[in-house]
Amino acid sequence: MNKEVILQHLGLKDYKETWDYQEKLFKSILDIKIKNRREQLSVDTPNYFLFVEHPHVYTLGKSGNIDNLLINETQLKAKGATFYKINRGGDITYHGPGQIVGYPILDLDNFFTDIHKYLRFLEEIVILTLTDYGLKAERSEGETGVWLDVGTPFARKICAMGVRASRWVTMHGFALNVNADLGYFDLMIPCGIEDKAVTSLNIELGKKEVSLKEVQEKLLDNFEKLFEAIFIKEKTEI
Repeated sequence: MNKEVILQHLGLKDYKETWDYQEKLFKSILDIKIKNRREQLSVDTPNYFLFVEHPHVYTLGKSGNIDNLLINETQLKAKGATFYKINRGGDITYHGPGQIVGYPILDLDNFFTDIHKYLRFLEEIVILTLTDYGLKAERSEGETGVWLDVGTPFARKICAMGVRASRWVTMHGFALNVNADLGYFDLMIPCGIEDKAVTSLNIELGKKEVSLKEVQEKLLDNFEKLFEAIFIKEKTEI
């Protein structure tokens, strides 16, 4: 079981370009697993964790409803945004500058083979990170992601999640609003849930801006603890 995780900071990258890169890494792990099984080998499979920011983009999961995007193609262009239908779970999600997007591309055979547990761990990583900032973040029953003030009229979502898995290999991940422009969320029904608000860490803390690097470091610390993983930093160009 290889618990080393290759960490890559991609910076600000186009969504489709990053998606293609995820698919490449995802397939490379699957190919090793298939070859191991067919040829009775025991070659270690790698694990990756990508940090990235995307230009303004809306993505719709395979079970999502296009009606949850409230603007048309012309209006998207006017807003400098793009739109993609993708192969993760969940409904519609927005990504943009000021948001930390994390894509763990893991072979869960290296950790545990339980998708439910995997999703709960991703949520817990964010919950623990927000706790460090004095916020009480929670799960909301029947809804994905991480929320504040669950069970009250003031419930608001701060982190969206959606994953894909095949043969216990994962891709896609989470998007945590840190210094996000919340105006872009008004152009959709977040995750297809009516009457739910969205928030960002800087707003909750009453700050103009929160250090993305600091939040990333906290997320990585919590990931290492929960997954009992070791990060190996690696620069990459995609």
